[in-house]
Amino acid sequence: MARVRVLTWTSILVLVVTLMSENHGYAVVSVVQPDDQGVQRATITMDSYSYSPNELSVQAGHPVELILQNEATFISHMFVIADHAAGLHVHIDVSAGDSQTVRFTPMTRGTFPFYCDKKLLFFKSHRERGQEGHLEVR
Repeated sequence: MARVRVLTWTSILVLVVTLMSENHGYAVVSVVQPDDQGVQRATITMDSYSYSPNELSVQAGHPVELILQNEATFISHMFVIADHAAGLHVHIDVSAGDSQTVRFTPMTRGTFPFYCDKKLLFFKSHRERGQEGHLEVR
């Protein structure tokens, strides 16, 4: 009987850890409007294999200012948007518990992925574990 209880609790623990460690694609969409200065401002929270919001919608031709807040306790996270044809080149490392601000002006309409490219040895990269979102430029 005790062995069955241990196996049950072990199974539950493994399930909880698995569900908490992977981003299952739940989208949090934020439509960003220009303020009175014409700047589209948003804050993105970075955590264990996730961004929130992980879907941003902005207007082409208006500056975008993102405050990137890393809520992780130990691990730094990257924020990467790399689409050379669209002129988007953002590559920022945000230390655990820190925040950084990035500013750029998207000129090309489309949907562009942003992601964390951190990877440790033979483990899945943060992007492969779900730390990815999309910037829609309309």
